[in-house]
Amino acid sequence: MLVKLLVCLIAGLGAGIGTGLAGLSAAAVISPMLISFLGVPAYQAVGISLVSDVLASAISAYTYGKNKKLDLKDGLVMMGTVLIFTLVGSYLSSLVPNQMMGSFSIYVTFLVGVKFIIRPVMTTPEVLEEKATRTKIIQSILCGIVIGLICGFVGAGGGMMLLLILTSVLGYELKTAVGTSVFIMTFTALTGGVSHLVIGGMPNLKILFLCMIFTLIGARVSAKFANKASAKVLNRTLGVVLTVIGGLMIIMDLLK
Repeated sequence: MLVKLLVCLIAGLGAGIGTGLAGLSAAAVISPMLISFLGVPAYQAVGISLVSDVLASAISAYTYGKNKKLDLKDGLVMMGTVLIFTLVGSYLSSLVPNQMMGSFSIYVTFLVGVKFIIRPVMTTPEVLEEKATRTKIIQSILCGIVIGLICGFVGAGGGMMLLLILTSVLGYELKTAVGTSVFIMTFTALTGGVSHLVIGGMPNLKILFLCMIFTLIGARVSAKFANKASAKVLNRTLGVVLTVIGGLMIIMDLLK
């Protein structure tokens, strides 16, 4: 029981901190730890991760929204597109050998972390406000298509792809990018979590409960910190956290 508690504590807090700071999907952290250290079947581990992700993303989105760091209108447009094209990507992935899937999300997490250390996002909210509404909607749809196809095709990486595209392509300042990302991820995780529970059955309830609680705590604390921190401090913190999490997950993946 102690081992189970420690694994869920480390996995949950790590995933929650990643979610609250950067919109990182809990599946990138919780799933490999549950599979490697507790022997949880892969499909159930992903289901536990996604259910934990729903609450963590929701509380993070609430925190960012409360601080006016959430683009609700364009976020809804992108969310709808992501959900639709995730299904298309999932179908396409069924036509491709499994070797092409797998570790995409953890490498994206590591690379995005390095990116924020080397090239921090210092955009201001005014830059986004200068764009025409029609331009923002079209960009949101196009980016949603790309993110949805990638998420459906490789099965993960949505949070990091969202953050990367929102900051690098759409020109969001960092806090609004994270707030919008976790808002979208709340619903993508919800659809994925429900489908996993329906298809795979109910997982170990103790592990599910522990992961949900620790992920929720980590997300709440890190989201509050992110909204109070300066852009410079947040960029550095975000870069270090993502690089460390990504690096540890890569090591675990290589040691399988």
